Amino acid sequence: MKFLNIKWNHFLRFPFSNKDNLFKLLPSVRGRLSANEPLSKKNWFGVGGAAQIYFEPADIEDLALFLRNMPPVPLTILGAGSNVLIRDGGIPGITVHLGKQFSDIVVEENKITCGAGAKLMEVSRMAEKNNLSGFEFLCGIPGSVGGAIRMNAGAYGSQISNILTELTIVTPVGDVQTLTQEELQEAFIYRKCLFPSEWIFAKAVFQGQQIADKSIISERMAQYRLKRENGQPIGVRTAGSTFKNPDGMPAWQLIDKVGMRGVHRGGAVVSEKHSNFLINKGHATAKDIEELGEEIRAKVLEKEGIRLEWEVKKLGVDK
Repeated sequence: MKFLNIKWNHFLRFPFSNKDNLFKLLPSVRGRLSANEPLSKKNWFGVGGAAQIYFEPADIEDLALFLRNMPPVPLTILGAGSNVLIRDGGIPGITVHLGKQFSDIVVEENKITCGAGAKLMEVSRMAEKNNLSGFEFLCGIPGSVGGAIRMNAGAYGSQISNILTELTIVTPVGDVQTLTQEELQEAFIYRKCLFPSEWIFAKAVFQGQQIADKSIISERMAQYRLKRENGQPIGVRTAGSTFKNPDGMPAWQLIDKVGMRGVHRGGAVVSEKHSNFLINKGHATAKDIEELGEEIRAKVLEKEGIRLEWEVKKLGVDK
């Protein structure tokens, strides 16, 4: 695919220690720009430092214009914060958050077009309302469309790449491109998207199947919700599954085998309900959570010979 062969040299080592110096170099935008923006309330763990520069674009054009004219500093994309761990030192450079301006959901026949900021649960509800099947599995996945595509999120035997037919991306230099279903076919594997990490996913089109009996969709979604409530910690500060499942055995079974279920480190704990979930008990730091996760990985490697891979994406720097 031609899109996978692009070489990016746009991101340099961050040279600006003073936020005011950086601000003077930023282009004018219609969206929201701020400095030292706290990020602990913008992620599900509820931890982490501040964004040195924070940008919520007004729309795709605003985002593209900003990228075309921004200085060569590190750029981080933050979605709904459901699958990330933001370190205590915060995120240097510029953090782009696709917020409510990118949350539109439009249904046309058997297709749903939505912004990257749209919540997956809202997409599944809109599909249910319009008798569209194929979106039921999304009802149990927290987070937004953009983040789900980036990690090829899935549940109950389905993954988001199965229903994705079109994707609009913005490159680090502000080029806007729309990828067709044919161009998307080879871009996804289990829990991973092979497109460059610097691409910003702005808009997606999904395709489902129209069915006459809405109750079939509703019943399936109810079953998925019940299964999630019974098997996963609900109403706590967690980022979802911490580690990807290796071949042959679910991650939680490996974690149980090495005796880590319920283990505390600082304000972080391995969930008693599902040991592949790490929880902030209310006073955890990002360091507590990351060190607990690394302890799990070390024990599984030592005792089972398997190297667990983080599913939660770690952002920023240590304090």
